[in-house]
Amino acid sequence: MTPATVFRQCMEEMDAERLESAWANIFPQIPVPKSFKQTVIVLHTARTMTENLPLKLRAYSHRWLTDNGYPSYLPDHLKPSAERLFPKISSSVGLSVNTQNEMLKPAMPIIRGAMEDAVKEAYADGKKDDTDHIKARIKEARDKAKKQIGLRLSEG
Repeated sequence: MTPATVFRQCMEEMDAERLESAWANIFPQIPVPKSFKQTVIVLHTARTMTENLPLKLRAYSHRWLTDNGYPSYLPDHLKPSAERLFPKISSSVGLSVNTQNEMLKPAMPIIRGAMEDAVKEAYADGKKDDTDHIKARIKEARDKAKKQIGLRLSEG
């Protein structure tokens, strides 16, 4: 099997382990990547650049690279198709603080701010996908803020 054939199979199958073991034969003049992750990055990058690979493989690698903060070399004219195949998933949190009591309205920004801070802390702690954790932190922050401004938990 030729080195080019081995490399193509590694790209098609995303076989980073095989590529690492065959690297010296495929690319004798290029140093072996320093880590397994670098080998994976090389494969994804090569997939986005290889014109005769199926779009689905190239699009997946495009999404992986961009999601992990690496540049993708997928040509601009293919990016819309790639985005349709593997759309970017964005998370969000909605907060609402309401009251009918005019006397309590000045406290609403304080409560909302405490809830926003709880969300930011959860994201900073790497818990952006843990909705149960975020909901609990929001409720805890809301209750604490209400208590600090002298509201009963049932008010506001």
